[in-house]
Amino acid sequence: MRIEKIEAWICHFPLPAPFAPSWVPGVPSEANSCVVYRITTSDGVQGAAAGIAVFEEAAGYVPILRAYLSGREVTSVEDILKTLRSSTQVLGYRAWHVEPALWDIIGKVAGLPVYKLLGGARDRLQAYASTGELKLPAQHVETCEQLRDLGFRAVKLRVRHPSIAEDIAVVEAVREAMGDDFTIMVDANQGWRVHGLGPYPEWDFKRALRFAQACEELDVYWLEEPLYQHDYEGYAALRGQTDVRIAGGEMLADLHPFRELLVRGGLDIVQPDVALSGGILFSRKIAILAETFGAEYAPHTWTNGLGLAANLHCMGAAANAGWCEFPFEPGSWVPEARDAMLTRTLDIDPDGAIAVPQGPGLGVEVDWEAVAAHGTEVA
Repeated sequence: MRIEKIEAWICHFPLPAPFAPSWVPGVPSEANSCVVYRITTSDGVQGAAAGIAVFEEAAGYVPILRAYLSGREVTSVEDILKTLRSSTQVLGYRAWHVEPALWDIIGKVAGLPVYKLLGGARDRLQAYASTGELKLPAQHVETCEQLRDLGFRAVKLRVRHPSIAEDIAVVEAVREAMGDDFTIMVDANQGWRVHGLGPYPEWDFKRALRFAQACEELDVYWLEEPLYQHDYEGYAALRGQTDVRIAGGEMLADLHPFRELLVRGGLDIVQPDVALSGGILFSRKIAILAETFGAEYAPHTWTNGLGLAANLHCMGAAANAGWCEFPFEPGSWVPEARDAMLTRTLDIDPDGAIAVPQGPGLGVEVDWEAVAAHGTEVA
């Protein structure tokens, strides 16, 4: 069963309202931009995957994928992943987000969901609503009240305001309004910060430590990416001086950075993303590595519906899986837009849990008509 055809569409699914992500301050989004892939085998089986897009940059590397992957055996995932990691990194491309399509095919042929092929630890996960915008404290409180009404028992807040006092005020307001039985995570978005856009600061160690100490007092479950992703010494020092859990790793591109952070004692929670950090097999390796250090595995999932589905399968296979990120900014980044390439949205249950898709492969169905309507096929 070999790869016979690789198709790709650069898609821009419209959002119901502009979305201002805290990680790219000053550059609002009006669409869920992504690249949707379809791999067809010599036996006619098809698998799907998707990666993020900004504009039309994917048009440059899809021909490379075809050159390197056509004719390869679908089940040779380790070998294909090595090709993707070695051949495209020199060009600066993260092309391994096509790898979940291989698992989609393998699962369909086996008649099993991917998470059962990888270990089958659980079929449901507790979800937290991962908001994406910087807001005033009162606005955050209003959002959190909406989320609780929908069934969420946890939220992730974004903090990247000009002053540390503003950041602390956000967490204080949400804690006071939501009470002690509501879980709060905080993301500083310093791991791969985009320099020079807006008045938003780049944190140094002292600011990260001061904010982490404030998080202790407010019973924050974790502080995410408070420092640059490769500041291994900084992460170790910070974790050694605070009781709040330290999380990170969403954009780390290979095994070695995770090894350094764990060996040096820099992380309590590892967050590789199938669509950003190397694919399903890579994420499975990181989860196992983290388990040996007693670290929690809670992947970053903020890409699109196919990316969320793939990460759900990795979490469903992991013994140390923790909270599952559910990207959701009410009014703009909503499930209908996030999952616009799927025939059905991925949603939480009334108790705040999310089910791992149970169909064969990734367990989700791509709406190819929607892909064609909102996408441009790469020749």
